[in-house]
Amino acid sequence: MSLIEDFDFQYVSDPTTYTIPQGGPRGAAVGLLDKDGKSTPLTEENIDKLPKSFTKIKQRDVVFNNRIVVSPMCMYSAQDGILTDFHVAHYGGIALKGPGAVIVEATGVTPNGRISVLCSGIWSDEHIAQHKRVSDAIKCLGVVSGIQIGHAGRKSSDAPMWLGRSNGVSKALGGWPDDVVAPSAIPFSETTIVPRELTKDEIKEIIESFVQAAIRADKAGYDLLEIHGAHGYLLSEFFSPFANTRTDEYGGSFENRIRMMVETVKKVREVWPETKPLWVRLSCTEWVEGGWDIEETVQLSAILKDLGVDTIDCSSGGINNNQKIPAKSLFQVPFAEQIKREVGIATAAVGGITEPSQVEDIISTGKADFVCLARKFLNDPAFTTKAARELGVDIAWPLQHTFGKYLRW
Repeated sequence: MSLIEDFDFQYVSDPTTYTIPQGGPRGAAVGLLDKDGKSTPLTEENIDKLPKSFTKIKQRDVVFNNRIVVSPMCMYSAQDGILTDFHVAHYGGIALKGPGAVIVEATGVTPNGRISVLCSGIWSDEHIAQHKRVSDAIKCLGVVSGIQIGHAGRKSSDAPMWLGRSNGVSKALGGWPDDVVAPSAIPFSETTIVPRELTKDEIKEIIESFVQAAIRADKAGYDLLEIHGAHGYLLSEFFSPFANTRTDEYGGSFENRIRMMVETVKKVREVWPETKPLWVRLSCTEWVEGGWDIEETVQLSAILKDLGVDTIDCSSGGINNNQKIPAKSLFQVPFAEQIKREVGIATAAVGGITEPSQVEDIISTGKADFVCLARKFLNDPAFTTKAARELGVDIAWPLQHTFGKYLRW
């Protein structure tokens, strides 16, 4: 039998697309490295020596090969919400280096729910095919594929990040300055668009848009769904007494301010498969006195746990333009630790985490169950493989890259 005949071709979702054996699921630990780089296979006798950040974890029917997660980051490269070849290369390239999961960027559940004209969308069945390409590019490597869905609220119709925050992209350039919506007609800052206050019927329609987006995400093959409730986008705008001054059942008390999130999660969990985990990203504090804070986040997290949420992704800020965020490493980790301890739900730590030793400390000391890294993966897409080497872990490599694995100079 020839070499090519001996290969066990593995089909992906499309039977016309295949991938040859990749040397094991990316990021899965296969051995322990000594100081000279020699690998000793994992056994029952030495498995307890494996760094905790490279241990597997299972949520529902989904297995993560390690605890390192690529955080959702807007790439501003979609056309009418449709992902492009850039996204396939970008996300597939990072997945090739073995993170436990890759979460695709904030994806609008409605056209006016996008952050910018160039942001990803999932409000139409026309978006499914390209999302499936991206999901397949991640999953065929044994990496968990996730997607974050959201509505940008009063921060929508903006420009790509590298152009800086704008006062709204005009209709001539594809924006929707007249259709920016929020809980109340209060702008994020003096220079941004004054949004239109949502009616109760419109709130219900947006909730249904989240539901339909979840159904499409499942059809696209994503393993994990994250609802974006952070950074001053619509759901988190409802949390803030500064952004939400409504006097109906969606404003005022804590129970009213979290109502849209609770209704959204409840309905999404009904259509998102029981076999797949549901995450929610929250801004754990508004960083303004009298605003949304960690105590309220703990209360909300307990409610979300009861509704079937599997992980709270713990970020902060972005809700209030007067925020005072501490500029230091690991500043959000205590939020993940507190919620995990007090609520008994899995958490993901994110923000100011750049070193393998930091990741290992967070996981090994039980501060969080996952560590999400964002800009670090833009700076170094091979962070996971370097982290494994630094922590003394031999992980599965793609066969095509074998000659690079043992490079010593």
